[in-house]
Amino acid sequence: MILYNRLKGLVFTLLLAVVSLQLQAQDKMLTMEDAIINPALQPENLRQLNWVAGSDDFTYVKDNALVRGNAKSTKHNTILTVDKLSSAIQAAGGKEVKSFPMVQWSDANTLVLNMQGKIFNYNLKTGKATIVTTYAADAENAELDPTKQRVAYTKGNNLYISLPGAADVAVTNEKNEGIVNGQAAHRSEFGISKGTFWSPTGKNLAFYRMDQTMVTDYPLVDVAPLPAKLNNIKYPMAGGKSHHVTVGVYNTATKQTTFLKTGEPAEQYLTNITWSPDEKHIYIAVVNRDQNHMKLNQYDATTGEFVKTLLEEKHAKYVEPEKGLYFVPGKPNQFVRVSERTGFDHLYLYDVNGKEIRTLTKGDWMITDVLGFSKDGKKLYYSSTGEGPLERHFYSVDLSNGKSTRLSQGSGTHNATLSPNGNYILDNYSSQVTPRKIWVISSKDGKVAQTLLNAKNPVADYALGEVTIFPIKAEDGTDLYTRMITPPNFDKNKKYPVVVYVYGGPHLQLVTNSWMGGANLWMQLMAQKGYIVFTLDPRGTSGRGLEFEQATFRQLGTVEMADQLRGVEYLKSLPYVDANRLGIHGWSFGGFMTTTLMLKSPETFKVGVAGGPVIDWNYYEIMYTERYMDSPEQNPEGYKNANLLNHVKNLKGKLLMIHGTVDDVVVWQHSLAFLKKAVDEGVLLDYFVYPGHAHNVRGKDRVHLMRKVTQYLEDNLKPATQQ
Repeated sequence: MILYNRLKGLVFTLLLAVVSLQLQAQDKMLTMEDAIINPALQPENLRQLNWVAGSDDFTYVKDNALVRGNAKSTKHNTILTVDKLSSAIQAAGGKEVKSFPMVQWSDANTLVLNMQGKIFNYNLKTGKATIVTTYAADAENAELDPTKQRVAYTKGNNLYISLPGAADVAVTNEKNEGIVNGQAAHRSEFGISKGTFWSPTGKNLAFYRMDQTMVTDYPLVDVAPLPAKLNNIKYPMAGGKSHHVTVGVYNTATKQTTFLKTGEPAEQYLTNITWSPDEKHIYIAVVNRDQNHMKLNQYDATTGEFVKTLLEEKHAKYVEPEKGLYFVPGKPNQFVRVSERTGFDHLYLYDVNGKEIRTLTKGDWMITDVLGFSKDGKKLYYSSTGEGPLERHFYSVDLSNGKSTRLSQGSGTHNATLSPNGNYILDNYSSQVTPRKIWVISSKDGKVAQTLLNAKNPVADYALGEVTIFPIKAEDGTDLYTRMITPPNFDKNKKYPVVVYVYGGPHLQLVTNSWMGGANLWMQLMAQKGYIVFTLDPRGTSGRGLEFEQATFRQLGTVEMADQLRGVEYLKSLPYVDANRLGIHGWSFGGFMTTTLMLKSPETFKVGVAGGPVIDWNYYEIMYTERYMDSPEQNPEGYKNANLLNHVKNLKGKLLMIHGTVDDVVVWQHSLAFLKKAVDEGVLLDYFVYPGHAHNVRGKDRVHLMRKVTQYLEDNLKPATQQ
């Protein structure tokens, strides 16, 4: 049923090799504001759609009011307006509320609102709000505990907890600013998105303590004030010293902190932190700095003592655990974990001694998300690429025998959220031909209980191009999925310039069977201007398994470039492509790929626009770079070949490089070093900066950015008679 090879041979080719979308072409043209910041041109959605705690009810925000429904009934009722909520909040001592805030639930009748530096409870039955606790106005990284009564938050480099009716408690009192508590560690790699981890009942709080004192300061300069202001950050670069991380456990009753004895060497990565259901133990996936050896360790949460290593995983290239443990309801001695040990992320059932009980899923496809368990703990729900790498579907698997059942219906991309009782699933679905549908699905048999939204095509009145998704072959025969957008009123007898939009790096997939094939409206704007817009996901990108991703190991920019050039070969084979007018644009890793192709294949593209580009991997962070490249000492040849400073003299086409001045991801030094090298080599290029912007240019300034990108492509790709 979910055998990828069978589907690939039968349905996949028919569906994805030739399937295309002809949007309802009318006559309206996109403006840059439309393409970048006009929400009316995005598919309609249900704001804040989520389940109500402990029930099969759900709520969403519509017309600035909270609407409630039940999985078994199509009747939806407005249960709270923003005006009524605002009155209750002000009566409780809060400020006016003008738009509906983010909502959580502590039970079926009590809303929890985290805003204005306070936690409010709003009782639907009484219509009254109360302040549960307050916390510092300048707090960051706030996280409610499971009881929704306390907040863990950070201020500066320290960690605090707010308590109902009492003063906030300082969990840490670190004077050294180089030591940070309660924030995400390891540059947010390994699936890490936060730095605090409440125990199941909220009695204890685990947190990261990150000692960065050994990491060199890196200067970012804020040019807004006079004089400019220096902001030093800690940025561990490849081959340099990495920070040291430990995990503290704070007991809210004793107000004491115990640190887990995670041992030496200090330069290791503590990932996938998981509490045991009884709160007695903490499990951590400990990864060595070389990132080729993982130990799943158990620690005593009270004493901090190491208990045992449950299992180990090694790989000649790298391991990358990104998900914690999922303990089975009613069976605290069993858990499910995700492992990529076979080359694809799959589910495995273990006991707490580290003994594998059962392989739950297998095949040449990836688990992409774990949704949760049925209430009785007999089934687990998950999302995967089981129907093919361009799609996402959700399934149930029986823990007793590993039998999976597909529950989602319809070819495309399904984003699923399991109800608290495990009875229903909210399915937010799109495909190339479907802007968005939202269903309530039975988790028992996949039947649609009701349709919550059937979004209209928001761009039906616009003259848009045809979107086609199809595979081409890499040099080794691997399928590489591509997306091509042709101009409205496309004429095969004409010659068109092409803009290639590229990313090409790990952890991202651009071509999907989702609305418009994963393309954005800027690409459609370029099609309206008479360009073919082309995108290819090369080896090294996500969703295809370890072999596909690791093809770029120790040689970033090499295999990806070869795959992009296969795409160019395909484009040049088309009679309607003007091979002399090819442009390329990408950001971040895509900026690296854009620059790589402009320098290492200088005859291919007439023009390139590289945003926030990595230029020299020696300047990039340890965790990411050393995973894919090893260290500079281990792989000097790989770093040399990927260092674009060594290839500046090859530039022949027109290149515009763009960077944010306070980029703390790909630091400004990358493109500045490139600019200096270009001056030294007598090579001309164009350069533009966005003062005060970090790695991405957001907000209204993004319109300016894309105008700049578009104008540069237009100036250099259009025939002189059209300029």
